[in-house]
Amino acid sequence: MSLIPKKGTVYVVDDDEAVRDSLQWMLEGKDYRVRCFDSAESFLSRYDPREVACLIIDIRMPGMTGLELQSRLIDAHSPLPLAFITGHGDVPMAVDTMKKGAMDFIQKPFQEEQLVPLVERMLEQAKGAFAEYQSTAARDALMARLTLRESQVLERIVAGRLNKQIADDLGISIKTVEAHRANIMEKLNANTVADLLKVALGPNAVKA
Repeated sequence: MSLIPKKGTVYVVDDDEAVRDSLQWMLEGKDYRVRCFDSAESFLSRYDPREVACLIIDIRMPGMTGLELQSRLIDAHSPLPLAFITGHGDVPMAVDTMKKGAMDFIQKPFQEEQLVPLVERMLEQAKGAFAEYQSTAARDALMARLTLRESQVLERIVAGRLNKQIADDLGISIKTVEAHRANIMEKLNANTVADLLKVALGPNAVKA
């Protein structure tokens, strides 16, 4: 049996050491990799957005609260699925977090039969979300290679403009447009116009 957990990583953020230990024991017993943090700040300093993972957070913590951490991740467009640990009095608050994208909340004391299926769902979502996130990051890296003028030419190619029309739009020669097109194709690793459109449009590209 491999010593490396195969099911994915679960981040646990809770200021209560007993809760962290309980979650870690429960989830590692199910072959998950568990990484525990005693504050939202320490989690943010160590979080690797390239990792397929999910997050379980306590709502109420000293310093940055779980709600504030959720907002920070939303602002960063993080694909990390998350759920909250709540006390009974926090349920209305937890429902509000779900409106902001949290997958669920679990009340203390939590049970294995409640927690494990939730983690399974979050990691399943994470696989698709992180694949899309990585694809977008790769696309953004390619697009960043273009100069301002090349970006202007590409925008018009995507709009269906012909070389002569692009030249008229930008006040440049057709030969210059052709040179820009060649550079764009090379920088975006595109062999055909269809390839070019897939990179330029990203998720908005029309699927065949």
